[in-house]
Amino acid sequence: MTMGENKHQFQGFDVSLNVPGSKCFDDDGRLKRTGTVWTASAHIITAVIGSGVLSLAWATAQLGWIAGPTVMFLFSFVTYYTSTLLAACYRSGDPDSGERNYTYMDAVRANLGGFQVKICGAIQYLNLFGVAIGYTIASSISMMAIKRSNCFHSKGDNSPCIVSSNPYMIAFGVMEIIFSQIPDFDQIWWLSIVAAVMSFTYSSVGLGLGIAKVAETGKIRGSLTGISIGYVTPMEKIWRSFQALGAIAFAYSYSLILIEIQNTVKSPPSEYKTMKKATLLSVVVTTLFYMFCGCFGYAAFGDLSPGNLLTGFGFFNPYWLLDIANAAIVIHLVGAYQVYCQPLFAFVEKTASKQFPDSKFITKEVEIPIPGFKSFKLNLFRLVWRTVFVIITTIISMLMPFFNDIVGILGAFGFWPLTVYFPVEMYMVQKKIPKWSPRWICLQTLSLACLVISVAAAAGSFAGVASDLKVYKPFKTSY
Repeated sequence: MTMGENKHQFQGFDVSLNVPGSKCFDDDGRLKRTGTVWTASAHIITAVIGSGVLSLAWATAQLGWIAGPTVMFLFSFVTYYTSTLLAACYRSGDPDSGERNYTYMDAVRANLGGFQVKICGAIQYLNLFGVAIGYTIASSISMMAIKRSNCFHSKGDNSPCIVSSNPYMIAFGVMEIIFSQIPDFDQIWWLSIVAAVMSFTYSSVGLGLGIAKVAETGKIRGSLTGISIGYVTPMEKIWRSFQALGAIAFAYSYSLILIEIQNTVKSPPSEYKTMKKATLLSVVVTTLFYMFCGCFGYAAFGDLSPGNLLTGFGFFNPYWLLDIANAAIVIHLVGAYQVYCQPLFAFVEKTASKQFPDSKFITKEVEIPIPGFKSFKLNLFRLVWRTVFVIITTIISMLMPFFNDIVGILGAFGFWPLTVYFPVEMYMVQKKIPKWSPRWICLQTLSLACLVISVAAAAGSFAGVASDLKVYKPFKTSY
């Protein structure tokens, strides 16, 4: 079914919202949505507790014991608040019966319109493309960590154990080509639940190892102001602090797929109420995990906190536990890649079918029978375009494998426009908040403060990439 359809022909009858009491279809004529608070929370946790959690110990180390946890708490509050504003824009007008907006861009089109729709689309889809690259890099690092962990175990902790990242990125790409053939967002709920369980698994291992390290040494490392001048230059300290803001912003970012997640939720109760509960539950759980992982990682390693807690080899033993955690990261990222890329896939396919409605290549679906299951619908355009997309993200990942810097850039680039600016602007239009009223001033102040943070984070992350490029050779990355 295409994303913009408002009615369907079913066995020769018109099945739309003009048919009262239809048990199979929603008010927009689409098949009944089945999502709940739990499936929405699973999608959010899959999207949020991603590889970003692993850089939080490093981010806390740059900011210190005061600023680190404070910044994490502030980001969680802003994310929750602006997500509730965005969820209120799923339906235009009345939150219970207004017209649905199926995607983030649809919501922007309905509330703001004009040039802002194109800006939103460019930022959202570029960010989704960037996340695919970031996740490919992160998964290859975890796969290499398993190989190196076993090498250290058999040959000793001081062995070189050099491993190339390229074969692992290609292996991840092959897995994504297969999973990307799942047609729609609402059909990957099971992948989200598996991924959410995996994210708790590796976050818990990172947290447990941090606690064990603190207990073993009996010391809480780190300082109130973060990494010491001397270990880094004053200029590096500033850039790294800015980059840490980007890393934390990336760790919380999921607004760019919030409307798409909300579009899988059943009603009644209204989708807004369900999404508000799911957002609160997800952000509280996420923040607790982030605080624990960031703080215990910093307490364990202090200034030496690695950029990726489970692959920076601050921990060597028990090696089997590290292997389990890194395998969980890879499984999680396979699912998270799909959660983030499905809106981008859907947008391109919807646009192509509008432009070329008579093209058999784009519209025809071939049914492939699977014994014991429903037959699988294979679309040739979907097969070709999604495969090409995965190949491109894999090649770019092999060209620029800088985990921390990429994470910081993505966080900085997507945080202000997608998490703050558009939700605030749409909410003010929807609720008709008058200019210069106290509420208008408060919302604009929040937006401006977040813009300053995003610009600072972007500057820090680009400085990190510039530094990495000085010693970098394409396709030759090894650890």
